[in-house]
Amino acid sequence: MSAIESVLVENRVFAPSPATVKAARISGMAAYDALCAQANNDFEGFWARLARDHVVWSKPFTRTLDESNAPFYKWFDDGELNASANCLDKHMGTPVENKTAVIFESDDGTVTKTSYRELLTRVSQFANALKAHGVKKGDRVLIYMPMTLEGVIAMQACARLGATHSVVFGGFSAKALQERIIDAGAVAVITANYQMRGGKELPLKAVVDEGLGMGGCESIKTVFVYQRTSTACNMVAGRDKTFTQALAGQSNECAPVAVGAEHPLFVLYTSGSTGKPKGVQHSTGGYLLWAKLTMEWTFDLQNTDVFWCTADIGWVTGHTYVAYGPLAAGATQIIYEGVPTFPNAGRFWQMIERHQCSIFYTAPTAIRSLIKLAEGDSKVHPDRYNLDSLRILGSVGEPINPEAWMWYYKNVGHERCPIVDTFWQTETGGHMINPLPGATPLVPGSCTLPLPGIMAAIVDEAGHDVPNGVGGLLVVKRPWPSMIRTIWNDSDRFKKSYFPEEMGGTIYLAGDGAVRSADRGYFRITGRIDDVLNVSGHRLGTMEIESALVSHTALVAEAAVVGRPDDLTGEAVCAFVVLKGARPTGDAAKAMAKELRDWVAKEIGPIAKPKDIRFAENLPKTRSGKIMRRLLRSIASGDTATQDTSTLENPAILEQLGQTW
Repeated sequence: MSAIESVLVENRVFAPSPATVKAARISGMAAYDALCAQANNDFEGFWARLARDHVVWSKPFTRTLDESNAPFYKWFDDGELNASANCLDKHMGTPVENKTAVIFESDDGTVTKTSYRELLTRVSQFANALKAHGVKKGDRVLIYMPMTLEGVIAMQACARLGATHSVVFGGFSAKALQERIIDAGAVAVITANYQMRGGKELPLKAVVDEGLGMGGCESIKTVFVYQRTSTACNMVAGRDKTFTQALAGQSNECAPVAVGAEHPLFVLYTSGSTGKPKGVQHSTGGYLLWAKLTMEWTFDLQNTDVFWCTADIGWVTGHTYVAYGPLAAGATQIIYEGVPTFPNAGRFWQMIERHQCSIFYTAPTAIRSLIKLAEGDSKVHPDRYNLDSLRILGSVGEPINPEAWMWYYKNVGHERCPIVDTFWQTETGGHMINPLPGATPLVPGSCTLPLPGIMAAIVDEAGHDVPNGVGGLLVVKRPWPSMIRTIWNDSDRFKKSYFPEEMGGTIYLAGDGAVRSADRGYFRITGRIDDVLNVSGHRLGTMEIESALVSHTALVAEAAVVGRPDDLTGEAVCAFVVLKGARPTGDAAKAMAKELRDWVAKEIGPIAKPKDIRFAENLPKTRSGKIMRRLLRSIASGDTATQDTSTLENPAILEQLGQTW
């Protein structure tokens, strides 16, 4: 049995309960099929109706889809709107105005609640502060913030002015910040003095200062600093402003700036298979439509729900399902600053109970880590908490293995909450393939079926459809409104990365392998097809990590990075390193491995630290000098190497490459 066939041996099926079906927005498979039929029979009409029903336009659109310059598709491009107005202003004068928009729980457990009216006031005031310091429509603003309400306010304030934001995850390094500031041409940075995680103060402003000091960031005119803690930080006179200083005297009313539907709402950098991160550019109109619509379809959002997506705003999940989707849908949501294991591994379950959370959306990595901790300590097991408020569970970031799915279903959802296992990407802007709570029978580990209007398929390398049960490449055959528009400043890379000429240049290549089950036609994602690793739902380019290792010029002569399966993080970073000096062993190897891990953390961020480092006298290469990465993947995974090794100059290195430090 092949690896692809083996993942399909899953006979457990869980149909939605009659009560869930009866109350759902999309009730039963017949309703799902009817929506798919509408999209198939009148593709543009389907999307146009949704856009008119779910988005408030300051200037209505007359053109739905422009395919004249494929793959640079345009949606609703002669229409105008404002994203912030669609998240906040539209609720004024309705019952949502005084509804709680955000329940914020800080790292130390302090809880504050903010209504939609209060949030609009705070966003407007901050937008005025940005405007007073020269930020205007079309400018780019870099955001490097803790997971706080202020981070969402910063994003919404940029959108209100028509400024394009680029959020950088608070764990990234100064060098990563510098690269993104230069590529985006940002005019301002919004940051905090520190962030709180797990009871510890971690610096943010100091990292910004280091990045700006590396050169090439002359476009930055102002740095806005949120004083998250009382600890002082360096402030540069004339450039840096605290939030308190910037907000002083600012009006709490700010008219939203209308922008074209194709105006860039944000640029979010994601790892690529080459060393340079890709600036994924998203539009305003199409992205916002899908953010709101998937809140309602995927999560079956109801007026009384309390929604909690645990993702950080530094990732696309935190954009779509924290900063925009819940607010556009008028939901009450939880935002949590800290980590799931502080002060103990029951924190998530405690918060669900405290805030009566009804929709919980988290990553398989978090679930797997909490399984280990809960099964080892009954005091933090979900059974110790009242989770009766839950009605829907979600999974995001990477495929969830069937046994973790079952634990989640039984121990958190008590076998009554549907699990929406969502497949999507930074580039897709929102959900693509996932079950609908009131319609789709669930199969553990499968993301099931595409959402209506998403023309997903599995093809071979020539772009031809493959039969169910046969693995291939995941593609989307028609454009959709929330799709990536281009890579910032690199349209050629955009085309090569996502719309390869060998497939005709108009079909979106997701970069993932997939297979459909022979019985139901359900999709299952089998892994990345390029050199991008998925570690705890975070995409990391192997070339990026290799470049960081080799940049340690005092030690490293050559490096190759691959991924290997990992029970906790899904995929782990494994680095094969050739040093300039002798190959170390024993304690010397341990010390060298630690130094290189710390180096990668400094260059990229802690999430990129290799879990394994293996030292060898050289790397296995083909006659043409190409590193035999498939061989390295086999070695890293502990599999039997089936590749031809007869061309190796030094077969003894295979034993060396098997030793982990």
